Amino acid sequence: MISTLRAYFFSRHLREKLLLVVFVLIVAVLWLSNLFGRLDGFRHDVYQTSLKLAEQKQWLSHRVAIEHSARQAASIFDPARTLNGTQLLAAVNAIAAEAGLRTTSSAGAQDVSNGEFAVHTIQFNITKVDWDSLQSFYKSLQQRSPYIGIDEFQLAADHANRALLSANLKISSVEIVHGAP
Repeated sequence: MISTLRAYFFSRHLREKLLLVVFVLIVAVLWLSNLFGRLDGFRHDVYQTSLKLAEQKQWLSHRVAIEHSARQAASIFDPARTLNGTQLLAAVNAIAAEAGLRTTSSAGAQDVSNGEFAVHTIQFNITKVDWDSLQSFYKSLQQRSPYIGIDEFQLAADHANRALLSANLKISSVEIVHGAP
């Protein structure tokens, strides 16, 4: 087969030979550029995996200290005062009512659990509220810390009346799951 290609190549005119050589070179350059791109992607993946493995090794090497810190943090919680998703929603609505907030809405609780602890999160929206009522609500939530916490807080002026505010909060609570040691 090689001898057939060689015979075909040498039987061509000079300009055809040059065009064939240029064509083969272009194909080779495209193939090599694709190869180097894939090799660079592979090198990047190896580097990212090495970083992740090093991070996981570091976490695992500090396992005892992390578990000790978690036990210490859990000791400050009174299991009777921790809130599940429904209790969190009821408590936040009660605090909002006490602060005089009338135009509120909330989304259902999202729950994340590891077997010993559960974190419940709700999205709570307040519209058309004055600064003093919002501040009263915020301070009342802070008094319930560490059982209720604010993860995110977005504040904006109301479009119709600049004296009023709108707030979007992401509020969470930690529950000690019954039966946990």
